[in-house]
Order: sequence, then structure tokens, then C-alpha cells
Amino acid sequence: MSIITSLNLRVPRAVNQFTSFKSFSIFRNAANRNVEEKNTGGEDDFRVLNISGNKSFQRPKRTMGRKLPVLPPRSNKMPVDQNWPSVWPVAKTFHPASVPIPLHQGWVEVGSAPPGKFANVELMKIPNFLHLTPPAVQQHCEALKKFCTEWPENLETEESIDRHFPLQITSSDYCHSSPTLRDSRARIVTVQVKLSCLHLDNHAQDKLKRLVKERYDPSTDILTIVADRCPLKKQNVDYATYLLNVLVSEARKTEPWESERVEADMEKYVWEGSRSQHSLKELSDKMSSVDASPETVTKYAEAVTHLHNKGEDAAMVNSYKEATLSLLKKNRV
Repeated sequence: MSIITSLNLRVPRAVNQFTSFKSFSIFRNAANRNVEEKNTGGEDDFRVLNISGNKSFQRPKRTMGRKLPVLPPRSNKMPVDQNWPSVWPVAKTFHPASVPIPLHQGWVEVGSAPPGKFANVELMKIPNFLHLTPPAVQQHCEALKKFCTEWPENLETEESIDRHFPLQITSSDYCHSSPTLRDSRARIVTVQVKLSCLHLDNHAQDKLKRLVKERYDPSTDILTIVADRCPLKKQNVDYATYLLNVLVSEARKTEPWESERVEADMEKYVWEGSRSQHSLKELSDKMSSVDASPETVTKYAEAVTHLHNKGEDAAMVNSYKEATLSLLKKNRV
């Protein structure tokens, strides 16, 4: 098989005085790659371009460096009474050479010991609280004590705290191992307040209970508002506080149509203005035997109210019976 050994390009003399050309060679084997350039003084001869380059240069051999001796773990030289917060001041990944206690973690077969702390991936991938030891927390508290004020003397009981600070805001922070420190659940905010601390009248309380529905717990008298619409915790706190202000202001308003409510529209039975009160008043005016003293009327009103709101049972029926007999000045049968 024949191959191309050289290639010469010729151009007219008018162009040759401005341009110089080289001929190049293509060889099959590596033995003929290095071709010397030939320079001639004739007008019709051209220099040969060597495109293969000179690859006779050899790289110097790498010299192997001296291996350093492996030092023993730092934990072997730690004293017993050392200042641990200076060793582990902040949260960081577990380092076995800095912890002077034997730690084991990992799944193993029954009957064998768990892996030690060296080369243990399980200890490295979980968050640790070695920076929050009791001495470290004590040092942090001592450093922050100068920025704190003393606890008020008048807030020693839960009742006094609820009276002066009725609004309770609850939020949560989450600590876990992940690529980001943010957690979508941290934005959720819960605002709680006792209905008795809002100082509302009967009309406002009834209207507020209808507006909040199941958010009010009658057994504890606590109104709970949960906000999680906004992406930040501070935004949800502001939004929940705004909702509470709107609910209270709307409950205190009296619309024109509210005067048209009848007894059946009430959420619970109210003695004031009821038909039972009007019937008792008419009965006391017609019959002189009716005991219309305030104590007897109040007892009878409480019995009727409990009977309507809490339902009928043996105790309620007996209480209603005794109140009626005392109202009619009758002896107990």
C-alpha cells in the first residue's frame, strides 16, 4: 500500500513574495515522525513543516515523599479535669479523636458488640449535643445573666401571670440533620387566650363563640387560633394577632338585625328576658302565695337554666323540684 509522503504547494511568484509555505509529511510508523526542516534559497523550493512535533522529551520521574508517622488520638492525652467547652465549643460533626469517652453505635448481629467510635459513619451523620454539656450551659447562662432582669415579684403564681399576660403564643423550632436548617413546620404559630380575659358582655361572648366555632373550648374557656398561611413565623404571629383583634371588634358590634333574634336563636338558654321569667312575674302578680323573694327567684332561675343547658338527669330534676316547691311555699313531698 502506498501512502502520501510529502505535499508541496506552489503559488505564483506575485503571491510568493508575501507568503511562505511549508510542505508537511504524514508517516505511518513512529520511527519516521521526526523530520528536519529543510531551508533552501531557491525561489521554487519550500520549507517542510513538521506537524508531528518533537516528542523525544521525557517527563522526570516523581520522587516519593517521606511518610509522616501517624500520631496517637488526642483523647489519649486529655486530662480528666480539662475545660470541655474549650474542646467542643460549638456544634460540629463528630470527631472520634476529640472525645475521650468510648462510644458505640450501629446495628450488629445478636451477640456481638456495636462498632466503636473510630471510622463510625453512624456517629458522624447524626447531630450531637456535645457542645451543650452542663458546664457549657452554665457558662452561657453566666455570660447572659448581665443582660437579664430579675423576675417580677408580683408574678409568682399562674393566676397572676394569666391576669397580666393573658395572651399565650406558642411556636416550635426543629433541629435535624439535612442540607438546610429551615423547616416548614417552624412557621406554625398557636395563639391562645382565655375568653374571660377579654372582658366581653354576654352579647359579645355569644357572638364571638359563633364566629370561632370549634376553636373555643368551653371546658377550659380557652380560644385557640392557629396560623400557618405565611412563610415566616413572625408573619404568622402578626396575622394571628390581627385575627384576634378583628374577632373581638366584630363581637362587640351590634348589628340592626340582631335585635330580631328570638329565644330559639340563642346558643344557650338565658334567664334574662326569657318566657319563664315573664311567666313567673305574671304568676307572682296574680297569686299571693308565690314567694317572689330574690333568693327564691335566683334559685329557681339557676335550676331552670341548668336544666336547659346541661340536660335532664336525676340531680337536675330534683334541684328543679326543690326550687319550684320553695317558690310555691309548699313542703317537700
